[in-house]
Amino acid sequence: MAMVVAGQGVGKEAGKMQQGMEAGKYVRYTPEQVEALERVYSECPKPSSMRRQQLIRECPILANIEPKQIKVWFQNRRCREKQRKEASRLQTVNRKLTAMNKLLMEENDRLQKQVSQLVYENGYMRQQLHNASVATTDTSCESVVTSGQHHHQQNPAPQHPQRDANNPAGLLAIAEETLAEFLSKATGTAVDWVQMVGMKPGPDSIGIIAVSHNCSGVAARACGLVSLEPTKVAEILKDRPSWYRDCRCLDVLTVIPTGNGGNIELIYMQTYAPTTLASARDFWTLRYTTGLEDGSLVICERSLTPSTGGPAGPPAPNFVRAEMLPSGYLIRPCEGGGSMIHIVDHIDLDAWSVPEVLRPLYESPKILAQKMTIAALRNIRQIALETSGEISYGGGRQPAVLRTFSQRLSRGFNDAVNGFADDGWSLMGSDGVEDVTIAINASPNKLLGSHVNSSTMFSAMGGGILCAKASMLLQNVPPALLVRFLREHRSEWADCAVDAYSAASLRACPYAVPGVRASSGFLGGQVILPLAHTIEHEEFLEVIRLEGHGFNQDEVVLSRDMYLLQLCSGVDENAVGACAQLVFAPIDESFADDAPLLPSGFRVIPLDPKTDAPAANRTLDLASTLEVGSGAAARSSSENASDTYNLRSVLTIAFQFTYENHLRESVAAMARQYVRSVVASVQRVAMAIAPSRLGSQIGMKHPPGSPEAHTLARWISRSYRFHTGVELLRADSQAGSDSLLKLLWHHSDAIMCCSLKSSPVFSFANQAGLDMLETTLIALQDVTLEKILDDSGRKVLCSEFNKIMQEGSAYLPAGICLSSMGRPVSYEQAVAWKVLNDEDSHHCLAFMFVNWSFV
Repeated sequence: MAMVVAGQGVGKEAGKMQQGMEAGKYVRYTPEQVEALERVYSECPKPSSMRRQQLIRECPILANIEPKQIKVWFQNRRCREKQRKEASRLQTVNRKLTAMNKLLMEENDRLQKQVSQLVYENGYMRQQLHNASVATTDTSCESVVTSGQHHHQQNPAPQHPQRDANNPAGLLAIAEETLAEFLSKATGTAVDWVQMVGMKPGPDSIGIIAVSHNCSGVAARACGLVSLEPTKVAEILKDRPSWYRDCRCLDVLTVIPTGNGGNIELIYMQTYAPTTLASARDFWTLRYTTGLEDGSLVICERSLTPSTGGPAGPPAPNFVRAEMLPSGYLIRPCEGGGSMIHIVDHIDLDAWSVPEVLRPLYESPKILAQKMTIAALRNIRQIALETSGEISYGGGRQPAVLRTFSQRLSRGFNDAVNGFADDGWSLMGSDGVEDVTIAINASPNKLLGSHVNSSTMFSAMGGGILCAKASMLLQNVPPALLVRFLREHRSEWADCAVDAYSAASLRACPYAVPGVRASSGFLGGQVILPLAHTIEHEEFLEVIRLEGHGFNQDEVVLSRDMYLLQLCSGVDENAVGACAQLVFAPIDESFADDAPLLPSGFRVIPLDPKTDAPAANRTLDLASTLEVGSGAAARSSSENASDTYNLRSVLTIAFQFTYENHLRESVAAMARQYVRSVVASVQRVAMAIAPSRLGSQIGMKHPPGSPEAHTLARWISRSYRFHTGVELLRADSQAGSDSLLKLLWHHSDAIMCCSLKSSPVFSFANQAGLDMLETTLIALQDVTLEKILDDSGRKVLCSEFNKIMQEGSAYLPAGICLSSMGRPVSYEQAVAWKVLNDEDSHHCLAFMFVNWSFV
């Protein structure tokens, strides 16, 4: 929209407007005309030519304006809208960068203080060593001992003064000490912090994550930015069960207001044990909420013990009392809105009370960081994006409902693994072999909740819930890779008859126990229907449709398709100390918000996260072959070989089933046998994907007769240049095969190769190709070309196939394909070409999908 210079009369102005329109120049629009155009723009920002002509006919005030000028107005209007959005985005990014810069400057100041302290301590130690060497004489032993005793007397261990447990003033003194110690950890040098690998600061990063080094207990620290106000952030963080998946319950027993506007709370918290091999933990803590002079909000917490003073906590015979050292949250308001958050978690989990093989679970600050510190920050960011409307979920579900489903799945699985007596669980006798534990719950309403109608799951004869669980130690198996395989290849370990029995438990008349009556059901494929995911895709909530279940007419009639609600997390191999988990529960077609869930699944936790750097030869990752042949890679491989091949993790399996009282023993026998078969299947998968079964230098195991990765990269690049006349990988003429492979692996477009057979199977994909197909190199050979192309794509490929074979290449138009998870993927263009080997014979068919994105 633009203007012409107004004339002295209306007629003269109209004449000029007419001349301007005829000359294709700018037009001055009246407010009424602008209002009419804005109404249309709000409905359709890009109207067609027919719609613009219709607008002129229906709106008399636009009758003197040509359709071409209307078109120009809409173009300018869209341009202004785009500029406005871009300006708003840049302002948001600028605010984030300003706040992040402030955060980094504070972190830099803290590090400088730490350096100064280390320099001082180093000088002090040097002086002490010098004094000790000077003081050493023939009677040095006695003198040194005496000197040490005298020094100990001069510097006694600090002790907290005795406080009256029933006196609020005594609790306030504990709270103020907790506040001071927490602030010294959050912004000072009370703890030696080491930044976690992969946690780089930036406007879109989760934040700055650090873990403790050589301190009492384990500690983790996080600093991040969110768009929520401090009071809202504090409300979310104090509701720990909503985001801390290991929290079983949190009870606020006492609330004492303080004179400074804050309050003191006495809290009892229980947490789940991560495996079946250790006891659960509980905490008895004091939580202090107050404000600082600069407007910051602080929530700090510590355990009340005999050494700190304060009242004694409630007894819990089946829990091990753990200690929370001064921890908490510092929430600062940011200019322009939002908050800057400092989180410190510092706990002592009494690692000596668990078997030695499990102690790394309780001694690793990285596991604490993933489970508590990062989880808290991610939950706040997730809620902030949901509140702003930046995240939209499928299935017509509200974000809060989907989060509730995730919490219920995780909580139900934890309840099954722990089997607390106060939930109604009791152990059944074994069959003489102690590998699988069977627990039963005869009062399922207590476990599932009063809102669940038991008549939908149990007949009038009565029944309950049975859980078969086991734990095992895995060697040389990356947890993320194992869980990803279990998610993508359910048919490799699941039994369709058991799935049918679990699905039938949602109906009034349960299906027969597998093994008691033969089933003719057969399992087809699985389709993954995404529901929601977290910001960084570290957790997925999805519906699994199991296709192709058929039954005889004389059997109970079930739907051919069965459905599972599934939660998958920890599938990022680069996440240090992350727990990988796959939890699922059968659901019916209605999938109500309050549907009963009976979760089962797998949990894999790394036991030895001792190295901060990711393994150089990561399992089944082609990137590990990129440095083959270089001296640096050889050194890196040799240095990390022992860590890679000594990777240990603990796998916990728990499967839940409903039973009727008269079939309890049969269901128990079925469940025990089923878990044993699942364990055997997982062991076979673990042996297949373990790094020790791969070459020491090659991260990808090629099938017999296939070329090595470097040779294949050279063939792909050379064939593309030969057929199209264009360079695929722009490398120097002197570049070796290593450089070509790097360029191919990191190419922005999805490049993949499939066999020239009647049913083409993919044999290679670069990183973008694996991301597009949502698969891994080990599972790539299970993906066929027919599965990922839709009907139109298959028709286009069939019509162009002869051209590809005769001329060597063909350009395919934009279209839609499907990932291995069933998600639609759009691409602007695809290129297909023949890959020729050194003898110029056909080796495979290559595809490149340009500018692809998930729809």
